[in-house]
Amino acid sequence: MPELPEVETVRRGLLKIAAGRKINGIDVHYGKTITNDVEQFRQSLIGQTIETVDRRGKYLLFRFSNHLTMVSHLRIEGSDYTPPVAAPIDNHTPVVFKFTDGTELCYRDTRKFGRMTLVKTGDEMTVGGLKTIGPEPTAADFKIDYFKRILQRSRGKIKPFLLNQRHVAGLGNIYVDEVLWMSKINPEQPANTLTDKQIQTLHDNIIQELSRAIEYKGTTVHTFKNAFGDAGAFQEQLNAYGHGGDHCPRCGTKMVKIKVNQRGTTFCPHCQPLLESEND
Repeated sequence: MPELPEVETVRRGLLKIAAGRKINGIDVHYGKTITNDVEQFRQSLIGQTIETVDRRGKYLLFRFSNHLTMVSHLRIEGSDYTPPVAAPIDNHTPVVFKFTDGTELCYRDTRKFGRMTLVKTGDEMTVGGLKTIGPEPTAADFKIDYFKRILQRSRGKIKPFLLNQRHVAGLGNIYVDEVLWMSKINPEQPANTLTDKQIQTLHDNIIQELSRAIEYKGTTVHTFKNAFGDAGAFQEQLNAYGHGGDHCPRCGTKMVKIKVNQRGTTFCPHCQPLLESEND
């Protein structure tokens, strides 16, 4: 599933290939991708211009000239791209936006799990997970006092805590493994046992790592590509995720892969010991 850096990379690409373009047609090949009435969706957007594309967590927000916003969640394998002129449309493309300048914006989704919802601009935070989404992982929004407070309330394991979008937006399996490795925190450590020093380190690493991943245009592990069809490059920077059985780049210990709440999880047993209490 695309995480925040991948979705932000897609957003920046969309600003170049879609923003400012006027829609003169929409082909919907798989109606369930649209959560609204499909014909009403089409008629509401034909003749409108995509003014800009914003992002909140893992959601893309397409802003239209008639004060409507399309909330798009890429889910597992969704992606947006512009096909070459006269090229056939991919069979896994459920929605195609056709622009007046002859270009097209295609939404590709092999698993067909992605969804698009059209709402009035200003009502987008009522859609799906946006209703309860946590702060963006930036210095401006993700405050250390808030992070300490919510950690102290949770007795659950730290990895699923970080995966919960209610706590902080945009983190997924890849980057949670990475920030826990960077912070020397065991993925099964109870959230409320972290020390103040660990909390500060983890907080700072979350902000730093996602910012770095955006600079590298995201991580391509399986199928992720940006709006121009290019893969990300951050997979070359990963220290934990996907490295089960390899030697830890920090201490040389063999990395271990386990399941934490049904999610594949890789960590270093030496660098990331499970502590019994905050005083250990």
